[in-house]
Amino acid sequence: MIIVVKQQREQKQFDNLVKWIKSQGLEIDISNGSHSTVLGLIGDTTKIDIDLVRSLDIVEDVKRIQEPYKCANRKFHPDDTIVEVCGKKFGGDNFQFIAGPCSIESEKQIIEVAEAVKAAGATFLRGGAFKPRTSPYAFQGLRENGLGLLLKAKAETGMPIVTELMSVKHLDLFKDVDIIQIGARNMQNFELLKEVGKVKKPVLLKRGLANTVEEWLMSAEYIMSEGCKDVILCERGIRTFEPYTRNTLDLSAIPLLKELTHLPVIVDPSHASGLSRLVKPLSLASVGAGAHGLMIEVHNDPPHALCDGAQSVKPEQFEDIVKSVDVMLPIVGKVRGQW
Repeated sequence: MIIVVKQQREQKQFDNLVKWIKSQGLEIDISNGSHSTVLGLIGDTTKIDIDLVRSLDIVEDVKRIQEPYKCANRKFHPDDTIVEVCGKKFGGDNFQFIAGPCSIESEKQIIEVAEAVKAAGATFLRGGAFKPRTSPYAFQGLRENGLGLLLKAKAETGMPIVTELMSVKHLDLFKDVDIIQIGARNMQNFELLKEVGKVKKPVLLKRGLANTVEEWLMSAEYIMSEGCKDVILCERGIRTFEPYTRNTLDLSAIPLLKELTHLPVIVDPSHASGLSRLVKPLSLASVGAGAHGLMIEVHNDPPHALCDGAQSVKPEQFEDIVKSVDVMLPIVGKVRGQW
């Protein structure tokens, strides 16, 4: 249930309403918008008499919500959430590039790529230290050592970093990571989501391999219900019957999510197709659909990459993508983050 409160109101009346709602055993998510204040009631709202609440002088409207997600629901939070990380903003009319290698292989590799993508226009550096792989015999990442190299690249370039967390037991190692990524395979690892939510560090939540939009938003709800409000959704393609690409990029999810939730949504065109030659057209299509950013895999030597070389673009290709996106951004009313 949501209660829309009038802007012109006495603070005492508002405080009394909040106190009464809490006395009914409900939690409240308060969203102060530019034109109204919305109280999102979380819990068993069947005990609340809608007509009684609607009759109060300070109440503008009351609505019951059918969707199971509350914190992530735009009905509770009409204005876009702006997730600010190290002075860079996701959401609203802001657009960010996250770029870097699929996996961290060496100090030389990660720093060289970091310098290249920063010069091209990326504002965040991605890189996998812990890598979830289908085969137990595939390269699993440099783990703690890789995280140390990623932090060194951050120190060298000043770029905030994004990297994937796979286990709660590694959470303490991520204290200097700027955005914690929850990968597709862990989207419904609910115990991990709850623990990440308690840290209250910005989270990039990727869509699962074959999950619905509602299931994705419910995973965001797990994080947000623990106190973390800075969640960035990442569409990375879903598994379908089409064999020509690694996954199928669901572009329809972008405008749909903007209707359903106030959270920013970005796109990973690299995992979406698995083919480097498709990264640019999928990037431009994502911008046209309204994405708030792109997460692109960039490697300085893709043929010899230890992980996902086929979907990685070279630094000069990434620079070309940034230039093409820059042409489109004014058309869709967005501004790219700058250094």
